Amino acid sequence: MAASGAAHPLIDGVKVAARREIRDERGKIMHFLRADDPEFEQFGEVYFSWVNPGKVKAWHLHTRMTLNYVCPHGAIRLVLYDDRAGSPTRRCLVEMVLSPEHYHLVRVPPGVWNGFAGIAPYPSMVSNCATVAHDPDEIVRIPPDDPSIPYRWGTPS
Repeated sequence: MAASGAAHPLIDGVKVAARREIRDERGKIMHFLRADDPEFEQFGEVYFSWVNPGKVKAWHLHTRMTLNYVCPHGAIRLVLYDDRAGSPTRRCLVEMVLSPEHYHLVRVPPGVWNGFAGIAPYPSMVSNCATVAHDPDEIVRIPPDDPSIPYRWGTPS
């Protein structure tokens, strides 16, 4: 499922928003997140995560941090899984492609499992504007093949 805004069901609290590109003969600007965007909550840190072709970075969730992902270089398959007790979308799984051609911001609230795989033939870059500075005590990790999440990464397409 490619990210596209409101065309498909999402996990409660997840938002997908198209990002603006401005192109001219010199190149382009790819907007990420502004303080006046409805997706903006607060600033904690910005970082860039590179994922190699065919590699998976999964699974993790944050207990306090909201993630704001974009993929301005390469392509990733982003997968989200809601296992939050009491959530109206509990056990919902969403898969989407993020890339410059599918340039969207995906807002992932605390408590939602997430991971991604590099699907471009070269390293892909994921940018995250997080609401909390990195704190190893608020992240939970499990292996990519953990049976508690009904998803198998397989070979990236």
